[in-house]
Amino acid sequence: MRLDHRHQVTRLWPVLALSLWTGCFAGTVHRGPATDHFDGETFQNLGDAPKLPALKLIGAALKEERGAWRPYAELPFGPKPPERVGPGQLRVTFINHATVLLQADGVNVLTDPIYSDRASPVSFVGPKRVRPPGIRFEDLPPIDVVVVSHNHYDHMDLPTLRQLEAAHHPLFLVGLGNRELLKAEGFQHVEELDWWQSAKGGPPGLKVTAVPAQHRSNRGLTDQEETLWAGYVLETSGGPVLFAGDTGLGPHFQRIAERFGPMRLSVLPIGAFRPRVIHPVHMGPEQALEAHRVLRSSTSVAMHYGTFPMAFDGQDEAKYLLLRLLLKEEVRPRFWALDFGEGRDVSPLAPEDAGRADAGR
Repeated sequence: MRLDHRHQVTRLWPVLALSLWTGCFAGTVHRGPATDHFDGETFQNLGDAPKLPALKLIGAALKEERGAWRPYAELPFGPKPPERVGPGQLRVTFINHATVLLQADGVNVLTDPIYSDRASPVSFVGPKRVRPPGIRFEDLPPIDVVVVSHNHYDHMDLPTLRQLEAAHHPLFLVGLGNRELLKAEGFQHVEELDWWQSAKGGPPGLKVTAVPAQHRSNRGLTDQEETLWAGYVLETSGGPVLFAGDTGLGPHFQRIAERFGPMRLSVLPIGAFRPRVIHPVHMGPEQALEAHRVLRSSTSVAMHYGTFPMAFDGQDEAKYLLLRLLLKEEVRPRFWALDFGEGRDVSPLAPEDAGRADAGR
């Protein structure tokens, strides 16, 4: 059956949102010497990561069925997290999308925070949330560090970052080229990092290092790949913790494992994975499970699903596919898909794994 024009546009909307609403306005750029992932003007992924041409993306979207998303529901918030956790302890709380609260050794870290109604540069159009964040903003504990993986609007949400600056004055960690955007907003403590570079201004007792991700960046139509995208490793007393950022499955996971050893916890994206042509920059559940294995992660937590209709997978599709895949495993990995607002304590690495983590560094 031929699709009429209106049906085609409806089916293409999530992909157009992904490529256009994250690219309407201009952002800052990085200027510096060339490296193995920067040619002097733009950044590149490691290895031979496939490109994501717009025409290929649109062609795939025209053939793809869109999964179901429910109308907005005013669901209850989760319980207020503890103000701090003690030495040796680690607690992870899933808030929404890629926003996760990591509490380790008395330090509180928030990842890619977004509390806005839309993942968009404007308030009247773009991907709109289908449920509230899992933790009320006012219930957040004191935030010491905010890590921002890249400058797409669903990960670098300036309204939320402004709220955090006003309420908590945290250290903001961003990839190369992003510092000036936040400094122009009046943020006091912003540090930009290259891959494998560690923050200098963080709280004592917690080392944070930017690590490679396989993705892309832009805030406008003319600044493609002019700022760096990244994940972050937090070195806790019970083993390293990875926040992978927005990423496809790539050789960077093996390099992270070689440098840091087995992960105590990996926070891995699973959603916005259809059509399959976007897998180079967006992992699905299958790729996330493979990343869990490559990282030798003791525990992993899923993120990047169920909040904004960013692609063609349905609201619950990524979560339930992950759960089905886990049921097929002979030895089931500890890979959690937490409820919104749910927090869990994470055990330290076993002594033999902790030793391998130390050897990796």
